Amino acid sequence: MNDAGIEQPPLGIRLLHVLQKDPDWSTITTEELIAFRDKANRKAGSRLLRVVTGFPDRRATIRWQEVTLADRVLRVRVYRPSAGRAALPLVLHVHGGGFIGTAAQCDWGSSRLAARLPAVVVSVEHRLLAPGTALSEAFADGWDVLQDVVQHAAEWGVDPARVAVIGESTGALIAALSAIRAKATGLTLRAQVLINPVADLTETMFDYPSMSEHANSAMLTVSKLRLFQRLAAPPGTDPRPVSPLSVADLSGLAPALVAVPTVDPVADHGRRYAERLRESGTPTTLTEYARAPHAFIALPGLVPQARTARADIAEFLRGRLTESQSPAISTKAQTR
Repeated sequence: MNDAGIEQPPLGIRLLHVLQKDPDWSTITTEELIAFRDKANRKAGSRLLRVVTGFPDRRATIRWQEVTLADRVLRVRVYRPSAGRAALPLVLHVHGGGFIGTAAQCDWGSSRLAARLPAVVVSVEHRLLAPGTALSEAFADGWDVLQDVVQHAAEWGVDPARVAVIGESTGALIAALSAIRAKATGLTLRAQVLINPVADLTETMFDYPSMSEHANSAMLTVSKLRLFQRLAAPPGTDPRPVSPLSVADLSGLAPALVAVPTVDPVADHGRRYAERLRESGTPTTLTEYARAPHAFIALPGLVPQARTARADIAEFLRGRLTESQSPAISTKAQTR
């Protein structure tokens, strides 16, 4: 903590925050947003930045593939254990970023899950938010890929009875909505992992203590979140269908692991959603990572807690994807 008693992220994150220069999110134009996004995504995929984002696990193969849907073709990044096996568990991954981001920025974590569970990890290169592209479209990309892969499980070499969803930030929101939709449609999920999730896009989105406490945090600011909200649920649309915290009945969902970094404006979104899941009877584990910032899981070179969190996630998924039947799961809370 600093002298004012505010919890601080690791030094590397604070130095990165000083060096990087964000645009004015309140006045950014569409053209400026696209240019910023393209530059950020190129940087995220560069080999130099692997020092920060982590090098892929060599025991996993990585390739881009295409999923052909009825009305569009989507790219997915597929991670498989190098030692080929048939009918592996499926982990559907959704990257974060909202209006920025790419599946490749999560190579470190996704490749490790593929190699160490083992499992086939399919990471969706979903549409990014922009004027004219709302969150409902990004969610449709994640959900439609999940359905298509499960329906063609044999072609993918996955076991349709052992499926989990995982995501970070916006991706966690999409993963949470996918778990809710899965219950409604009868698609069985074994687990959902929500890492620093955004869970409320309604008028109460900013009414959580963590929003004011970490309004200007190094990795995510309230100003950036306000742009995210405008793009995700444009004025004149109803944000409740894309706000997991607005769902009245959260019972009967896949067992959840909610991972919350404590230096994060949306930390209380994750805490409250975990609480709502528990209240509804959905088995839920909440883990908190002290001094970790938003997006920490993709920054193992700067945030040591990323490795602890990745091990926790692998342990959680292993217990639910390697069993022939889902075991009874106790509700607990942990703090790290």
